[in-house]
Amino acid sequence: MIYLDNSATTKPCEAAVAAITEALTQQWANPSALYQFGFDAARKLRTARSQVAAAMGAEPDRVFFTSGGTEADNWSILGAVKRLRKRGNHIVTTAIEHHAVLNTMKELAAAGFEITYLQPNSLGQISLEDFKAALRPDTILVSVMMVNNEVGSVMPIREMAKLTHKLSPNALFHTDAVQGFLKIPFTAKTLGADLISVSAHKVHGPKGCGALYISPRLHSFPSLLLGGGQEAGMRSGTEGTPAIFGFGAACEAVCKTLQEDTAREKSILQELVDRLSRLDGVTINGAHEAPHILSLSIPGVPTQNSINILQDAGIFVSAGSACAKGHRSHTLTAMNLPPEVMDSSFRISLSRETTKEEADALVAGIQTILDWKNR
Repeated sequence: MIYLDNSATTKPCEAAVAAITEALTQQWANPSALYQFGFDAARKLRTARSQVAAAMGAEPDRVFFTSGGTEADNWSILGAVKRLRKRGNHIVTTAIEHHAVLNTMKELAAAGFEITYLQPNSLGQISLEDFKAALRPDTILVSVMMVNNEVGSVMPIREMAKLTHKLSPNALFHTDAVQGFLKIPFTAKTLGADLISVSAHKVHGPKGCGALYISPRLHSFPSLLLGGGQEAGMRSGTEGTPAIFGFGAACEAVCKTLQEDTAREKSILQELVDRLSRLDGVTINGAHEAPHILSLSIPGVPTQNSINILQDAGIFVSAGSACAKGHRSHTLTAMNLPPEVMDSSFRISLSRETTKEEADALVAGIQTILDWKNR
C-alpha cells in the first residue's frame, strides 16, 4: 500500500501507539483524582502538555487540549466573539478556510455579524494588500488558515497578525494551523497570533485530540464547554488521556527528525512537480508552497476515476478535503478554476514516511490514467 492522503490523516507513529497503550492499560486513572494513581496520571498529562507546547514553541500553561482541530477552531471563533462583541461587529476570514471555520462563520452571519471573505488568486494565495484593506476599527476577529489543506498555499500569518494588531487594535487574530503544524516552521511566541489551532492526527498522533494555544496577553478567554473545570477551568470534561498522551509522544517523536524529514518531503514534492508538469494532460493546481500538499487535475477524467485507477495500483489519494466529500471544492471554486479542472482534481499529500520509490510509483500510476484517457 502506498498511502498519499496524509492531509486527511497520518499513520500513528510507534511512540504514539506505545503511549496510548500505556494509558489504556497502566495509567488509566482520572487525572483529577486525589490519590496517587490519579496524581501519576496528572503528572503524565503535564508531560504531554509540555511536549505539545514545545512543538508549538509555547509555554505549557497556554496550551489547552480539545477533541480536535474542529473544536479548537470553533472555540477560538466563538470565544473571541463572545469576548469582544461589545467592541464591534466585523470579522475577517478567507473563502478557502476549512469548513470548521466557514460553517462557524455562517452561524455568526445569521446572528447578525458582518463577515468579510477574502478571495484568493488563481494559486490559492491571499494578498496582503487585500488583507490590509479589509481591516477596520470595528473588526473584532480575524481568522486565516496557515496552510490551505487542498492546494498547499501558505499564508503570511506573521505579517497578517502584525497588521491586525496595528490597524484593528480591538481584534484577536486566530490561525488554523492544522496543516502547518510541524510542517511550516513557527513558534507561538513569535508568530503573533492570539489563538492557534492544531490537531494530533495530522502529525502522526491519534484522532480525537487537538489543542488550542491562547496567547498570554489574553488574561481571560470564554469557555466553550462548561462543567467540571478541567484544563485550568478553560475546557471542561474529563481529559481523554490516551489520546493526549499519544499526541504528546507524537510531537516529541516528530520533532526529533523534523528538519531532515521536512527537507526530504520538500525534495520529493518538488521532483513530483517537475515530473508531472512535463506530462501532457496533467494540470497542477495552486502554489504548492507547503512541503507536503500537491493538487492535480487531469481534465477529461473525473476525479473518482483517477482515484479508482490509482487504488487499483495500490496508491491511495484524496478527492480533496476529506471533510467535504461529494461536493465541488470550495477552494478551487474560489480560485476561479475552470469546471473541467475542478471536476478532475485530486490531492496528493506526503508524510515523513513517504519515499522516493512511492513517488515513482505515483508518477507511473498517473501515466496509467493518461493512457486510459487516451485509449
